[in-house]
Amino acid sequence: MTEHRHVNPWIVAIAVMFGTFMEVLDTTVVNVSLPHIAATMSATIDEATWVLTSYLVANAIILPMTGWLAATFGRKRLLMMSVTGFTISSFLCGIAPNLASLIAFRILQGATGGALQPLSQAVLLESFEPHERGKAMGFWGLGIVVAPILGPVVGGWLTDSYSWRWGFYINLPVGIASIIMTKLFIFDPPYLRRETEKIDYWGIGMLVVGIGALQYVLDKGQEADWFADRGILTLSIVSAVTLLTLIYHEWTTEHPIIDLRVFKERSYATGVFLMTMLGFVLYGSMVLLPIMLQTLLGYPSMQAGIAMAPRGMGSLIMMPIVGYLTRGLHVDLARVAQLERGLLGHLLAAGVAGDGHGVDVRAAHDRDHAVDRA
Repeated sequence: MTEHRHVNPWIVAIAVMFGTFMEVLDTTVVNVSLPHIAATMSATIDEATWVLTSYLVANAIILPMTGWLAATFGRKRLLMMSVTGFTISSFLCGIAPNLASLIAFRILQGATGGALQPLSQAVLLESFEPHERGKAMGFWGLGIVVAPILGPVVGGWLTDSYSWRWGFYINLPVGIASIIMTKLFIFDPPYLRRETEKIDYWGIGMLVVGIGALQYVLDKGQEADWFADRGILTLSIVSAVTLLTLIYHEWTTEHPIIDLRVFKERSYATGVFLMTMLGFVLYGSMVLLPIMLQTLLGYPSMQAGIAMAPRGMGSLIMMPIVGYLTRGLHVDLARVAQLERGLLGHLLAAGVAGDGHGVDVRAAHDRDHAVDRA
């Protein structure tokens, strides 16, 4: 077994932060550019949302497979492939000539980016001593939450000043830096050996079909009157049956693609549940708010980005505090603080929308109908 030289763990933290920063930045940059992408590609706003939906579907499929992929290909090799693939697909998205090719490249981008966050966290936990892991995750998160702050503003500025394509090109220098630092400073731990177990083809197939069908239903259901549409009803049944079968299959098979037995650990299951709830709120509002600001309230792309930027400020402030609270017996206190912050923020946002901008939305809606009648 080859011995690797010791690397300062904080350098490792910076190295893995680059890749995840690039992924989160790209997601938030694209959101404020969707109306411009639709106009350039001669598509509707609803069609342009597939640029984001396709990315999230591919991301969601690869994400739970990361553990198996890392055991099969090696953690460092998988991280290198993910960062390289994400960087190349970002360039391809920037030069996409039409909406179909852009969606295809976004699927590739989501597939290569899906492993970045779990791999980054695994490398971080491996590099730091147990008593320093709270600070390490706080530091890593501090860099990651800067992306939702910068992303909408940078994306809006690039879209207004140059083109939405530059929202993808800005990934290139970050991606190159991440590739270099990953190559130089990240190594697989000695105990991690590549496994050649039987591949769970049934699990992979059901995961792709189930998640893909569910995403289509959630994305297009409201346009087709939900279950009144035969296609939506059929895909809903397919998704439910496939995902339930997947859960049973993964729980009973000898070599699962997703090891569901880890949910027997109560703390892990609680953390996954909280992150799932966060994902619903985060990605739902991340897609809808920029479109609402631009199409209904008439915001330019940059102004919409500035309006979206403060949502990351709370996380930017809380990350170092949470890193401190996670030491010793303060983990539950950290969870409570995060939940209270999130609840307060969304209540305030709902109040502002209801008391202020809601009037503007209704007025804009009435104006649109008046124009249609005319």
